Amino acid sequence: MQRSRGFDDSSHRPRDRARFPSWAIQPIVRFLVLFGAAAVASAESPRVLLLDAALAGSEIVAVGEGGTIVRSADSGGSWTPASSFTTATLTGIAFAPDSLHGWAVGHDALILATSDGGRTWQKQWQAKNLELSFLDVCALDAQRVFAVGAFGLFLATTDGGKNWTTRRVLDDDMHLNRITRGPTGTLYLAGEHGTLRRSTDAGATWTRLDSPYDGSFYGILPLGPRTLLAYGLRGRVFRSTDDGDGWEPIKIDRPMLIVAALKIKSGALMLAGQSRALFISADDGATFSPSPINFSSAIAELVEAPDGTVLAFGEAGATRLGVRSDVASPMSARSAP
Repeated sequence: MQRSRGFDDSSHRPRDRARFPSWAIQPIVRFLVLFGAAAVASAESPRVLLLDAALAGSEIVAVGEGGTIVRSADSGGSWTPASSFTTATLTGIAFAPDSLHGWAVGHDALILATSDGGRTWQKQWQAKNLELSFLDVCALDAQRVFAVGAFGLFLATTDGGKNWTTRRVLDDDMHLNRITRGPTGTLYLAGEHGTLRRSTDAGATWTRLDSPYDGSFYGILPLGPRTLLAYGLRGRVFRSTDDGDGWEPIKIDRPMLIVAALKIKSGALMLAGQSRALFISADDGATFSPSPINFSSAIAELVEAPDGTVLAFGEAGATRLGVRSDVASPMSARSAP
């Protein structure tokens, strides 16, 4: 079964309500009082499901259903559409450090590429089997890129996409939901049935990590050189301080599907997903507290904009949240496209 990242949750089992000690809650009150969201339709383009977004220098580029690609040069205040020449749903996007070369991936086994910061796109690769789907992409630089997806799909290029090589990094055909890179260059894979992998040689080889959970993981968020946060189905969150060799469970106050995690410049962490809820941590992921504001729609990705505003991408398109990384003042919220 093909999956669009962030919107394929299975049934949940009830869990005990998480209890947060007062000493853990107090430091994040200043984040919570600023946290709010609203969905207001934008005049620039119709509201559409957006599944991923990435920074390209001072701009933000987002992708979603129907081949949608939109760009914002004002931290999400307004959006401009870009032509993708496809109607396939796009599920992942990434840019190289030069902010010019980028890749978008999605259904129909499709990889798109740009060399002008997301203004124009071309089809770079497509499998003969259109039933395959990519779910995420990671660009180390303008030459080395990885695309991962359903049924263990893993492609790599070392020449900017002129040639793509299919590789097998799993013994079984498990869906690979996300690939991320840590501050020291270590790469991490997260997928279904407890799939967790680590690479310390730029993706040449992958080490299996002992999984603390046999359900689906939707990502690993590196918090530092050796501190990680893994998250997935039913509100399962685990924290590691030894680069994934061991994991400690972190309680979340709702058994929701968690697909998005973000560490903003202030140091606060955010978790979001399908159940229209947001969670925040001010102690590097040791504890999380729910936001008192109910978000109006499911979230697939969180991005910190160049002006410090946090944006949520999902069913409501792109929504500017009422929180800034400098925690200076609340921002008005608007949604687009």
